[in-house]
This record gives sequence, structure tokens and C-alpha cells, in this order.
Amino acid sequence: MSEERKPTQKSPTPRWRIVLRFMIPLFLLLALMGGVIVGYVIIGKRSMSEVFLWDTWKHVFDLVFAP
Repeated sequence: MSEERKPTQKSPTPRWRIVLRFMIPLFLLLALMGGVIVGYVIIGKRSMSEVFLWDTWKHVFDLVFAP
């Protein structure tokens, strides 16, 4: 008697893996930006234009790592 082999199921296509590799960092970046905007604008009651200024983040860094 010969054993019949069942066809093995293929893994997702390589295209799908490439798309996932780009989508996950994109979603992480969008979540970071959304969290920064919600925290700074809604909770902090500041203007949205200040979120993207370098001086704002330099000030935050100085507050966190002050001696």
C-alpha cells in the first residue's frame, strides 16, 4: 500500500508579507502621532501647531532629563 500525501497548505504570499512589513511600522507611527496630538492638544489644551515644533520637544526633553 502506498501512502497518499495530502497537499500542504502554502504560507501567505510573499507580497502579503512585504505589505505587512510596511503596514506595521506605518500603523505604529500613526498611533504615536495620534497619541502625541491627543495628549498635547486635548489633554494639555495647547494648539496643534505647537506639536510639530522642535522647541516644544526640546523643552519636554529638558524637563524630563533635568539635573
